[in-house]
Amino acid sequence: MLDIIEFLALGSFLGLAAGTSPGPLLAVTISETLQYGKWEGIKVAVSPLITDLPIVLSVLYVLSHLKSYDFIIGIIAFFGASYLIYSGIELLKIKKDSFELNVEKQDALKKGVIVNFGNPHPYVFWFSIGGPIIYKSLNTQVSATILFILGFYIFLVGSKVAITLIVEKSKSFINSKHYFSIIRALGIAQIIFGLTFIKMGLSSLNII
Repeated sequence: MLDIIEFLALGSFLGLAAGTSPGPLLAVTISETLQYGKWEGIKVAVSPLITDLPIVLSVLYVLSHLKSYDFIIGIIAFFGASYLIYSGIELLKIKKDSFELNVEKQDALKKGVIVNFGNPHPYVFWFSIGGPIIYKSLNTQVSATILFILGFYIFLVGSKVAITLIVEKSKSFINSKHYFSIIRALGIAQIIFGLTFIKMGLSSLNII
């Protein structure tokens, strides 16, 4: 069983991976920064704090009624493992100059909210990855759950804000070898975590 600090570390890593991985929300964040300055980019970066709340609350509600159903959590963990491994492989396949920015001008925060609500990644993450982790953390302490969620969103939003500030100072960073080295390292780490989710699923199903 993971202790409280490990839940914080796990949430922080997953938040960092989600925050720095290329995707629609990061594209909008960078685009707004390049076109209108850092504050517009930051508005987009914080949009998950608005859009993800209903998703997280839904997961917590469902889990509160599934605490005794280890079989279901085990199956969900396998979906989470598949998603993490697939996502990690996709990160390893990303090439330089493959990051396109095609967005239309409108209110930055509104744009971020719309993009994130329509992005399937938060839904997949919380129901297949975040869900099993929350389930385990609730069986440890409520504080473990809180620290996991805090670590996740601090690094999710913080990494996007950091990229916003870097992009404003050095607009070539997003296609630099340093950025893509970080992305590939996170891809490898996601694959490793995916393997640990397989172990979690097998344990929930009492196979190991």
